[in-house]
Amino acid sequence: MTEPGEQGTAAPPTDYRLLLPEGWFRVHIDPELRERSVDALVSRQFEGVDNAPHLKRQLRDSLLAQAAAAFRDGGIELYLSLQKAGSLTIPASLLVTLLPPSGGSRWTVQETATRLSAQRELEVSVAELSSGPAVRIRRSTGHPDLPAPPGAPGSPDQALPSVTVDYQLPVPGAGTSLLLTFSTPLVQIAEAMVQLFDAVAGSLVWVGGDGDHE
Repeated sequence: MTEPGEQGTAAPPTDYRLLLPEGWFRVHIDPELRERSVDALVSRQFEGVDNAPHLKRQLRDSLLAQAAAAFRDGGIELYLSLQKAGSLTIPASLLVTLLPPSGGSRWTVQETATRLSAQRELEVSVAELSSGPAVRIRRSTGHPDLPAPPGAPGSPDQALPSVTVDYQLPVPGAGTSLLLTFSTPLVQIAEAMVQLFDAVAGSLVWVGGDGDHE
């Protein structure tokens, strides 16, 4: 059930790179760095605005809740969109998670996609990215049966209808996978947002290891 050509002899990559749109920022989710990172982001968002302490406090509390939820769920990196369209912010998030090695059999990308396709609420496909094949999962979230993923825009106790797209990419030579979870509550422009998510996922490249990943 291993991927074609995967012999376990190549050194796995040591990192990855993603190209994010302008207006997307990383929030450090580790507890010791979280508040400083959120405060810097809030200050950037309200630069030049001195008469909105309540809004600043609301944004700070919301970002801290998102970061805490992402950390509890095993995330390693969280990126949030503060991209502007006129005076409006385009809310979206990307949570990166390193999935632990699965015990027993190792499923190929196609086998994983086939198994997940049995869940009718999921739109599952195999995407061919420059970094390799990935399982792509699109779903509607933000209701009781399918809550929004950790790190998604809004407070964890809010049930905002959202569009979520997951990419599960096998890490070459490592026996584990990298999970990219994109989410946005902008269901009215879902197709445009999904195209953006696809472009960001498609920009991922592996770095390091045996030097053959990029």
